Amino acid sequence: MPVFQHINNKLIQIKEKKVDLERDIQKVTELNLEAIFGLRFISGSINNEFSVKAQEQDFYIDTLAFDEAQRSFVIIEYKKDKSFSVIDQGFAYLSAMLNHKADFVLELNERLHKNFTKMDIDWEQSRVIFVSPEFTNYQRNAINFKDLPIFLYEVRIYENNLIEFNPIKPYRTTESVGSLSKDKTIQEVSREVKSYTFQDHIQRVDANNKDLFIRLHDELLNIGEGIKENVTTNYVGFRFHGTNYTAISYHSGKIILYFRTKTKPITALKIEKQPQTAWDITPLWKTYITNEAEIPQVLEITRHVYKEYESRLKK
Repeated sequence: MPVFQHINNKLIQIKEKKVDLERDIQKVTELNLEAIFGLRFISGSINNEFSVKAQEQDFYIDTLAFDEAQRSFVIIEYKKDKSFSVIDQGFAYLSAMLNHKADFVLELNERLHKNFTKMDIDWEQSRVIFVSPEFTNYQRNAINFKDLPIFLYEVRIYENNLIEFNPIKPYRTTESVGSLSKDKTIQEVSREVKSYTFQDHIQRVDANNKDLFIRLHDELLNIGEGIKENVTTNYVGFRFHGTNYTAISYHSGKIILYFRTKTKPITALKIEKQPQTAWDITPLWKTYITNEAEIPQVLEITRHVYKEYESRLKK
């Protein structure tokens, strides 16, 4: 789809520029990692790439990033070659990570001056992102699995210093890659790295609360611009620029809303403050939703939290 600039009621097409080197994409991505993916930069081209040796092969990580909300590693690879297999390479990198956890944690601690242990990291949420000017139909079709920890982003560079990162969405996600593939590496990684969907959580909700849970989910997803769904094993999160500002879950017959804000909101709902860990910057609160009449109050809280996070980005 062409990109246009609106000038005096006319649409002027902006010409796309050729990407000459992987490094061009890599540097701008690393310098703006939080804005693009909501991730914390650890190492890459701007401070020496991190590498590990696995199965007699050196794995050089183009960009190693950290998801602070989930405490998980993200490997980012930049490609111009259209012949590579996103499945084979993606699982090879994940396998190298899982077999060298201590090395990855050491790199994180030394670069970011942290004090994490292997137990502090959620290895289940590890993932690989491929960034390329273009993916083939074969590569696009390769990600059609419901539990694949591999994501594709096409990057476009235009005149007037415009850059677009476009996520490639699967056409369908009905099968599990672990159940279909007999590859040893894929099988081993799939036992430890998991991807979850909203449907996985829906299946846990009893019939009396299912409609309420679905409506709440849909309402929260449309609170404002730039909200992304972030599904983990324990909750369905709603992210704004990489941060889970609110989340919902279902436990023991109850729908629970979690949200992060500096001060306790004034509301008729009963709100409980959760224990704060050493890694939590903003306090976490929770409340229970029992009927549809409480949804307006829930939305009022989440709008307040969303605006709080939005204002932080403008500073």
